[in-house]
Amino acid sequence: MVLKFYASQFVAAGNGIVALALAEKQVAFEFVPIDMAAKEHKTEEYMAMNPFAQVPAINDDGFAMYESRAICRYLDERFAGQGATLVPKGMKGRAVVEQAISVESMSFAPPLSKVVMELVFKVHRGLAPDQALADEGLKEISDKLDVYEVILAKHKYLAGDDFTLADLVHYAYAPMLGENGVDIMTAKERPNVARWWNELMSRPTWVKLKAEGMKSTV
Repeated sequence: MVLKFYASQFVAAGNGIVALALAEKQVAFEFVPIDMAAKEHKTEEYMAMNPFAQVPAINDDGFAMYESRAICRYLDERFAGQGATLVPKGMKGRAVVEQAISVESMSFAPPLSKVVMELVFKVHRGLAPDQALADEGLKEISDKLDVYEVILAKHKYLAGDDFTLADLVHYAYAPMLGENGVDIMTAKERPNVARWWNELMSRPTWVKLKAEGMKSTV
């Protein structure tokens, strides 16, 4: 049975992370679009897979999973030996990747979500952004990126010299960055962050996904 990938058409957040992981792992899948406006994520059938009624989710021959980072870890092990290795097999290498993922999810993503909400989503909806909240988030992100600069001065990617899940999770907000002047990744002189971010943005799997959007590969 072909793996099924349930997500909205929006190539960002958890949807984008899992779509990119599938591309990096070269996994054939059927894309099942979920129309959030039509509340398809609230159907009994979908909530049997994800009781939290969120996207994305996968169904791999009857084995259903939700939560993007957990899905990516599963895909990396399930399809080991094909495509990119997202999480190293060695104990120390895996620990460093998990460390970087924890920083992203607990320290980087929360203030970034705040900025995107104020300066992107609210603007798109015609609402007035709370600039004080946005500035607070931008300061927090700037502080984290100063540390990223130190880390990336030592090696090519966040967890070493190989692209891993620690880097991939940062694509979650990539489509929104740069909009409405929210050029977070290059707002300050950080040559190593800029090098790393430009490499991520030019990675062939991401360029293809961004251009073609969500679609089945079978």
